[in-house]
Amino acid sequence: MASKPSIPKGTRDFSPAEVAKRQYIMQIIKSNFEKFGFQPIETPSFENSDTLMGKYGEEGDRLIFKILNSGDYLAKANESHLQNKDSNKLTSTISEKALRYDLTVPFARYVVQHQNEIEFPFKRYQIQPVWRADRPQKGRFREFFQCDADVVGSKSLWQEVELVQLYDTVFTSLGLNGVTVKINNRKILSGIAEVIGASDKLIDFTVALDKLDKIGEDGVKKEMIEKGISEEALVKVQPLFNFTGTISEKLEKLSLLLATSAEGMKGVEELKFICENVMKLGLSSAILDLDVTLARGLNYYTGAIFEVAPPKEVAMGSIGGGGRYDDLTGIFGLKNMSGVGISFGLDRIYLVVEELNLFPETVTETTKALFINYGDTEAFYAMQAIQKLRATGIKVELYPDNAKVAKQFQHADKRSIPFAVIVGDQEMAAKTFSLKNLVSGEQVLLDFEGLKEALS
Repeated sequence: MASKPSIPKGTRDFSPAEVAKRQYIMQIIKSNFEKFGFQPIETPSFENSDTLMGKYGEEGDRLIFKILNSGDYLAKANESHLQNKDSNKLTSTISEKALRYDLTVPFARYVVQHQNEIEFPFKRYQIQPVWRADRPQKGRFREFFQCDADVVGSKSLWQEVELVQLYDTVFTSLGLNGVTVKINNRKILSGIAEVIGASDKLIDFTVALDKLDKIGEDGVKKEMIEKGISEEALVKVQPLFNFTGTISEKLEKLSLLLATSAEGMKGVEELKFICENVMKLGLSSAILDLDVTLARGLNYYTGAIFEVAPPKEVAMGSIGGGGRYDDLTGIFGLKNMSGVGISFGLDRIYLVVEELNLFPETVTETTKALFINYGDTEAFYAMQAIQKLRATGIKVELYPDNAKVAKQFQHADKRSIPFAVIVGDQEMAAKTFSLKNLVSGEQVLLDFEGLKEALS
């Protein structure tokens, strides 16, 4: 007996309606990427393993899907590694390729490989799937699309200003009003760690601080102490636990806190430039917020850090994020190539738009009218009209089989097709068409121009 078909955990099938909704979101993101001057590229779904491995930290590397070598993949396997079941050493000999974990490292590889063909600054976007051997949960999948926009070859902070505007423009176009674009700067975090005498514990400090909204002030302090950060240091960072006010007021507080740190003050100046210009230019529906607890991507971000939270009425994690990286291409030998980029979380954005009922009804519209098949003669007459209607962009189709009429109408109903076109001897003789509204039941007799107008 054949086993019941299934798909791997963390992957999904998408119905026609779901695909239409996803394409609607992607099209809005894509059109705005292009409006802002970003150019599309695509990279392979799998890369050489050495391109990916060692670029995401130990945790990230564990989540990379490896591809077994073609043919007898054990042919080159080291016998002792095989005998000792040393999977880490064995993997490199039986798997030379891996599915991409994100679009950023393949992009860095692309820039280095094609540096002589690229005009810098280079603004690129990519909308492609990536794969992670993660534990599946709501909003987190093993296969998902990333929608990235990056600029490399420019240190100008106007790029950050534009990326905030890009977030605002996309989410406004989707009707997602009230998203919060949180911004911080890696130099601020480094400066705070320096001021409190914990520069050697920057990662521990920021990882704990990043949990403030989840475990509260006491929980963060407890974790910091456990990581070896002194009580004296915690007194110095006390202002961070009640960091409220306008962006200007927050910047003022940071200036006081970081007065003795050159690195920290540079971060304050960068944030001031970005935030002041964004506020002067104005945002359509997004809210800009300076969040000093934001600490994503510390392994590679060197300047601005972004994260986008959905509207407050939706309980969902971040729906976008990114930041400035000063030397991402350095991992492939091309030094001093600064870049900044952001990503849109397609799957989470889908869930938020769905929850708020923001998809237009027209998104899932398919066939506008089904021509009923009464036989080959009538079908040929119908197909002539169908050909002309399709040429004008109207979605119509012929029921392919000369089946019972009731079955054909039932088919239209199940597919939510709003109209049926009936063509019999009388209609053909008069060169007309009977158009039936399958919602109201109303039926009218029309010539071709009238039919075209009714279905437009």
